[in-house]
Amino acid sequence: MIGFILRRIAEGLVVLLVMSFVVYGLIGLMPGDPTDLMFASNPGATPESIAHLRQIYGLDQPLALRYSHWLIGAVQGDFGFSRLHAVPVLEVLGPALARTSVLMLTSFALSALLALILGVMAARRPGSSLDTAIGFVAFAGISVPVFWLALVLILVFAVSLHWLPASGIGEAGEADMIDRLRHLVLPVATLTFAFTGQFIRFVRASMIETLRLDFIRTARAKGVPARRILLVHALRNALIPVVTVMALSFGSLFSGALITETMFAYPGMGRMIFDAIMGNDFNLALVGLLFATILTLAGNLAADLLYAWLDPRVSVA
Repeated sequence: MIGFILRRIAEGLVVLLVMSFVVYGLIGLMPGDPTDLMFASNPGATPESIAHLRQIYGLDQPLALRYSHWLIGAVQGDFGFSRLHAVPVLEVLGPALARTSVLMLTSFALSALLALILGVMAARRPGSSLDTAIGFVAFAGISVPVFWLALVLILVFAVSLHWLPASGIGEAGEADMIDRLRHLVLPVATLTFAFTGQFIRFVRASMIETLRLDFIRTARAKGVPARRILLVHALRNALIPVVTVMALSFGSLFSGALITETMFAYPGMGRMIFDAIMGNDFNLALVGLLFATILTLAGNLAADLLYAWLDPRVSVA
């Protein structure tokens, strides 16, 4: 097991190195550079001063040489400065990551729990009215655009009923825990509904397929209680493909919630990456995208380890 984990970590480092070069190259090929922000407020700057500033920041060097300098600094723990915020990149990344972690982990946990409950209930009696109702909820979760759902929730619960705040975060230093939780309700509900729909479909399909296998019929013939068959024998085997879907979705949680974070004015990872790209903040955008890659790799590793726990026949040696 330890050897497998170390091997996967080594493979992940190789993937991360390749991704850092690809992302750095793509960002470097974007029109404009970080000095554009400096000269936007100083239209009287001369071409000589622009060229001198580009030389100071190394922007006149070849892309491969600039990447090697960045990589050497990153290995030493120096990821550079954010040009938009004028502070080290990690100081900007830390608060955004903390906010997104609260939002995404809560949404992911609720989505997984609801998907397991509703998916098992639907698979227990396929074709019933309950299965149809749960299928409609899943279809709605997959089909409804996230921005439209966010707007509806804001209009209903914030504008019309005045039950909840429309923004996703309270005033810094002034909000107590209850107020912070109230600010999180609408964005968490939006993401939970969106992810639950796709998870339900996979749980239901996997459970129906598992319940038709021979070992389930054998357990029924031996008189094993129906609840134990459903929750112990069938569910554990049905979770293997579901774990794959959830693990692959985990990485996108932190970088793919841009719409939700924008709709609710929530300063998380997705919005941070978008603002960094639009503002030519290369260092911040690069580190944010690489962190999303790390989370995807970690999700894949967690899925492989869960395979071995769910099915002893799976070897991770």
